[in-house]
Amino acid sequence: MRSGGIRQAKAQRIVVIGAGIGGLTAAALLAHRGYSVLVLDQAIVPGGCASTFKRKGFTFDVGATQVAGLEPGGIHHRIFSELGIEPPAATPCDPACAVYLPHETAPIQVWRDPQQWQAERQRQFPGSEPFWQLLADLFRYSWAFQSRDPVLPPRDLWDLAQLVQAVRPDTLLTLPHTFTTVGQMLRAYGLTDRRLKTFLDLQLKLYSQVDADETALLYAATALGVSQEPQGLYHLQGSMQALSDCLVQALERDGGKLLMRHTVQRILTENNRVTAIEICNQKTGDVWVEPADHVIANVTVQNLVQLLGDAVPTGYRRRVDKLPTASGAFVIYLGVKQDAIPANCPPHLQFLYDYDGPIGENNSLFVSVSHPGDGRAPEGYATVIASSFTHPTIWWNGEAASDSYQSLKQHYTDTAIQRLGQFFHLTPDTIVHVEAATPRTFAHYTGRDQGIVGGIGQRISTFGPFGFANRTPINHLWLVGDSTHPGEGTAGVSYSALTVVRQIEAES
Repeated sequence: MRSGGIRQAKAQRIVVIGAGIGGLTAAALLAHRGYSVLVLDQAIVPGGCASTFKRKGFTFDVGATQVAGLEPGGIHHRIFSELGIEPPAATPCDPACAVYLPHETAPIQVWRDPQQWQAERQRQFPGSEPFWQLLADLFRYSWAFQSRDPVLPPRDLWDLAQLVQAVRPDTLLTLPHTFTTVGQMLRAYGLTDRRLKTFLDLQLKLYSQVDADETALLYAATALGVSQEPQGLYHLQGSMQALSDCLVQALERDGGKLLMRHTVQRILTENNRVTAIEICNQKTGDVWVEPADHVIANVTVQNLVQLLGDAVPTGYRRRVDKLPTASGAFVIYLGVKQDAIPANCPPHLQFLYDYDGPIGENNSLFVSVSHPGDGRAPEGYATVIASSFTHPTIWWNGEAASDSYQSLKQHYTDTAIQRLGQFFHLTPDTIVHVEAATPRTFAHYTGRDQGIVGGIGQRISTFGPFGFANRTPINHLWLVGDSTHPGEGTAGVSYSALTVVRQIEAES
């Protein structure tokens, strides 16, 4: 079925670079609203960092393993309702995560029920409740503000009007905290507990790419609050690919076109306005120029600068060049017998192995575990996916020395299995398949610069009103994805896609 009545075709041609969730969401919505839409991606399958691959009967989620925004009123629910298609089947994650701190055998359980989570944190972190209540208040104000679809950061009068219309009196209560980090607020409350700080560092690194001392407080309030009812995190039936499959279905139903294995080599401009893109068919080697009235780039901001080449404004390039190095990821994919999984294992776990070590480089692991019947493993088997943040540069230095790269990759793999073996029953008999990915793997399959994951980090300088806008300095060139507000995750990039769709509609 289709919602919104009969679509009227619009003459404007939209080209979307990148078939990640942000690009597919923008493309599907624009096609449904009557635009001519072409989506291009250099990978084999759509979905970007939320795609999957299969090995020996196992289905592995490449990067993202959980989804927010499927609840009524959530961003995915809104988008699928407009598109008139059913969202993928999903189950709530409860707990959203079980966090194991060093040398502790009982986890900190991030429960979906707000009262249960409140009791858990009061037990785990005595005396911290005023801090958590502040986060809850800021989340409530910020969530209501975001639900009114502000444009952040605004770049013209229409953007500014959308921002102003979204403001309510309670929104103003967030303003005193605009320049505050989580670490600063912990110190303001006199909270010096190492366990609390470490827990926040671990959780925030997942969502904001930086620790509590650097994460903007307003972003943290949303990132830490979204896992509780009436919101929540969800585990998709089948795989994360179900999300992109639904969007592709809607795109093609409404006349849009998706071309995989096609690389966009350049974005062409004239008089500071986008005019076309240069495309290479990976199979045939053919290269051609495709005219476009609008180009939507579902890429990192670093990739965008590369695609523009000399056409990128100097100030924009300078700002991108000054960004701190983003994180990469080392990911190990295990296909195991069900016997390897402890009873009542949560779907998502986080481990820190040493207080003195870094969050990342195999000292911490974020782990996603399939459950029986969810479509990721044959009966009697399961998947275990464990990821660790890593500095991309260590995987690219001396790139020609493949033996050095393979040795490093094997070392990380062996260390991860040894670490995981402290919780899971991993033996040569229970492990069926082992595969690992590094930043170089992600660069190859997703095209992301240096294989970085998760965006540019939600520091004060890059969050909300201070972040990179969807509206770029080049007219009719738009940026969607985790480099823009409101950040990473399928829900975040879908919000950015909806914003771009509204901006294009406003100019039509």
